[in-house]
Amino acid sequence: MASGLWVYLATSPLLWLSSTLVMWTVAVRLASVQPNNPVLNPAFVSITAIAAALYFTGIDYDRYFAGAQFIHFLLGPATVALGIPLFEKLSLVKENLLPLVISLVIGSVTAIGSTIFLGRLFGFPHQLLASVAPKSATTAVAMAIADSLHGDPALTAAVVIATGICGAIIVTPLMNAMRIRDYSARGFAVGLASHGIGTARAYSVDPIAGLFSGLAMGLNAVVTSIVVRLFF
Repeated sequence: MASGLWVYLATSPLLWLSSTLVMWTVAVRLASVQPNNPVLNPAFVSITAIAAALYFTGIDYDRYFAGAQFIHFLLGPATVALGIPLFEKLSLVKENLLPLVISLVIGSVTAIGSTIFLGRLFGFPHQLLASVAPKSATTAVAMAIADSLHGDPALTAAVVIATGICGAIIVTPLMNAMRIRDYSARGFAVGLASHGIGTARAYSVDPIAGLFSGLAMGLNAVVTSIVVRLFF
């Protein structure tokens, strides 16, 4: 009877939708206990827990996504909503326009160029190189770029998420160690390197950091799609 109940629950989309929401709530609570601990980043904790649950229960990703797609649908409106604080602080963005443009170009070229350099150094085949090169762009854009370069979009998605998690974990201690106190600079840097996951982390630290992180994420998606083709 218990196995029959589990089969029913496992095939229900609401199970994984509810599990994701519960896991995120637990992860946020854990992060609030030690807000300065980068390892307790809610995105990192919840993704790790869900991945472990799928692995040990033998549930494939497609079945999980059948329920989680309702949350995925909200990604679009959430991204568009990043334009609201940008509009409210437009004057601040204009004041920093020149350094932002310079940082954007240098950051994008560095992210792509360093990846391609290391990939060629270690003899990565073209498909693998094309899959990892756009890792600092947001997931949808990075997957489209990889596909156009004959890479593997699925691998790209995994690399992009890993990049975002790593950036969200190390950004605060790294910026503190470098004594960078300007939240606009901190936010722009993490958004440039770690897209949406980094932006979520930036917003949890400071609204100005989140604003500039979201701006960097959007602009880098455009610049990456241009720069990556110059390298290839």
